[in-house]
Amino acid sequence: MKKQKTVLVTGASSGMGRATALYLAQKGYLVYAGTRSPSKLSNIKLENIHVVELDITSSQSIQKAISSIDKIDILVNNAGYGLVSTVEEMNEEEMYNQFNVNVFGLLRVCKAVIPLMRQEQSGVIINISSFLGKIGLPLLTMYNSSKYAVEGVTDSLRYELRDFSIRVHSVMPGFFNTQFARSNLVTNLETFDKNSPYAKLVANLAPNIIEQINGGNDVKEVAEMILEIIENEKFPARATVGDKASKFIPMRKELSDEDFERRVREYYKL
Repeated sequence: MKKQKTVLVTGASSGMGRATALYLAQKGYLVYAGTRSPSKLSNIKLENIHVVELDITSSQSIQKAISSIDKIDILVNNAGYGLVSTVEEMNEEEMYNQFNVNVFGLLRVCKAVIPLMRQEQSGVIINISSFLGKIGLPLLTMYNSSKYAVEGVTDSLRYELRDFSIRVHSVMPGFFNTQFARSNLVTNLETFDKNSPYAKLVANLAPNIIEQINGGNDVKEVAEMILEIIENEKFPARATVGDKASKFIPMRKELSDEDFERRVREYYKL
């Protein structure tokens, strides 16, 4: 009989994290759903989902959560949010907080989980990145750069962990119909002030992006890809999912920087 594997999913209270936790549990995995707000998962009744309080900005919180789990076979680093701001108008706290969650938080969890996987000489780490980890967009500079950093972390970790039979992958979703636009976008007040020198850019781009997120793909597509990564040892190191990612990432590879930038400007009417 196949031994049940254990998965830790961060940011599991909504969106891709919640969909992944539920889907993997339905497929027979033992899932620990990490969230800062356990009450948001109180309506889940599946026996093989355990909700754990987890704040990835706190090493103490991470250690406490992991100490309650006997073994972690798969880690899905999903927790994150997006700052919407121009570079000129963002403040130091906003800059730090974006990287503290999206990059340093991911690294903290990896740092805590890797020793457990290394001891077992096996494991899978899946970092939820974004197609914006390969493509820049105005107003999303900090989110973009944090996801570029996640891609760099993922690439480097693959080398570090290869000798311990720990696979490391990144998933680069496009825009998905989740609570992201409603709950996981943080806006800078100066950037969205009508007197901002960037008011024209904001009025043009922000509604377009939000519309694309709210009209995006079904999050189950991400959950299905994560299951495929877990169960297929030959799965590529990096994969896109969703319409926008499938459109822009190949284009990014094929075109020069100048031609690609021109295409993006045309598409978003910049």
